[in-house]
Amino acid sequence: CVMGLFLGPWSLERTRVKTKELFYLLGFRPAPRTFGSEVVAFNLPREGRIEYARWLHPRETAKTISQDSVNQLRRFLSPGDVAIDIGAHTGDSAIPMALAVGKSGTVLALEPNPYVFSVLQRNAELNRDKTRIIPLPFAATPEDGQYEFEYGDSGFCNGGLHENISRWKHGLAFKLKVTGKNFARYLSAEYPELLPRIRYIKVDAEGYDLAVLSSMSELIAQRQPFIRAEVYKWTGRPQREQLFRLLAGTGYSIWRVQDEANYCGEMVEASRAMEWAHYDIFAVPRGSAAPFSV
Repeated sequence: CVMGLFLGPWSLERTRVKTKELFYLLGFRPAPRTFGSEVVAFNLPREGRIEYARWLHPRETAKTISQDSVNQLRRFLSPGDVAIDIGAHTGDSAIPMALAVGKSGTVLALEPNPYVFSVLQRNAELNRDKTRIIPLPFAATPEDGQYEFEYGDSGFCNGGLHENISRWKHGLAFKLKVTGKNFARYLSAEYPELLPRIRYIKVDAEGYDLAVLSSMSELIAQRQPFIRAEVYKWTGRPQREQLFRLLAGTGYSIWRVQDEANYCGEMVEASRAMEWAHYDIFAVPRGSAAPFSV
């Protein structure tokens, strides 16, 4: 196999990436590309007409705004609450949050990727009679600075900061310099009036969720928000168990998300962290009066 000879000790089995991705990792990459967006509408039974700017990137998965997703969020979010969307992408998760907290509430939506941030900005401007979304063009990181994120294509559709994960495993060859900020410090400096109303934090950081939540541990301990986080497919047992211990040690019970209409599929502990390849968890403050049927 010519490719096998070219890679030397890295066999196709060890890389776990596709042939095209191997070429990208070896430096044969196309030039960056940008894509626009188009506005589509969803008619929800309670919310009425909701507009959403859909990114026209060919690798973007279809996104919908559903009444079920808003209803699930309303089980623990109320008008006037503050929600934080870390890794907001186009805003498809920020919009249901914003509908749940209403115009009197606030959603802070973080997205450091400039290729998609313009779409997030557009979505923040839609539905202004029902929502308040503040788009922020940076990542939540332990320290302020510049970070190198990795993506899977020249349009920078999906990616993130993959610390301690081999590039031969995740196969993401397109690098992008982004700004990172310690978000707890940023909130205290820029939005101190929102701190007492923080009720929910959603993190989708491609395996960097542990670092993000660790950097916000004092805020989490003080405010005890509900938390949704991703357990990324390429993270190993030590990192997964540390994420579970961080949340459990801060006073949370942990549930595996079943779908957008049921965040509390089943209760899980660190011992079961490797039972599923890729999934989301939902952390509920112990003793909360949240109306969940679990």
